Amino acid sequence: MVSERVGKYIEAKGISFYAFENSLEASRGSISKAVKDRKSIGSNMLEKILAKYTDLNPTWLLTGEGDMLIDDQAWQGSHVKAYMLKTDNNVESQQIPLYDLEAVAGLVPLFSDNKAFQPVDHIMIPHLPKCDGAVYVTGDSMYPLLKSGDIVMYKEINDIANGIFWGEMYLLSIDLAGEEYITVKYIQKAQEEGHIRLVSENRHHQDKEIRLDHVKALALVKASIRINAMH
Repeated sequence: MVSERVGKYIEAKGISFYAFENSLEASRGSISKAVKDRKSIGSNMLEKILAKYTDLNPTWLLTGEGDMLIDDQAWQGSHVKAYMLKTDNNVESQQIPLYDLEAVAGLVPLFSDNKAFQPVDHIMIPHLPKCDGAVYVTGDSMYPLLKSGDIVMYKEINDIANGIFWGEMYLLSIDLAGEEYITVKYIQKAQEEGHIRLVSENRHHQDKEIRLDHVKALALVKASIRINAMH
């Protein structure tokens, strides 16, 4: 069944059904229900899946023959996930600076003048979309998609008021009573004018609506790295 193979691919990528459906602008539960009930997935949606997830082997998806991934690279000791828009272009090779948020005192000064800060290292992963930098994440609001200690690679958004792609994952700096709060969330439209809704992957975290002008720095999450250590 094609739907069963879609489920296997989602599991192999380590993403949730919610994130997968969200990335395809599909209604929530539409794909997860098809996988669970072993029902067919429409051809239009399959085209969207193959266009969005370019590492997925179309022959394997449709027939079950061959390998799941077109380029099945195994990164020793780590898992890399890319979160790409349809407008993204892969960069064959780039050096992505990895910053220590504590050393740079937050996203606002980092985004204002990143040349003033020395990165702790550089990350080189081929065929990712263009990234401006990378930081370690803390907290469990995006678990299991992200966990504390993972690295996220991001693209800065300069025009916060007009540059949001609704439903995508963002790294945000929020002003809460004069203090900076840094988090990773999905951003959705809010009912109240001038507000946005912050949505967690972790269902134990409630959605929160905040004023858009409280967002002081914003970056679109483009990829993540999880290091798997053997103990």
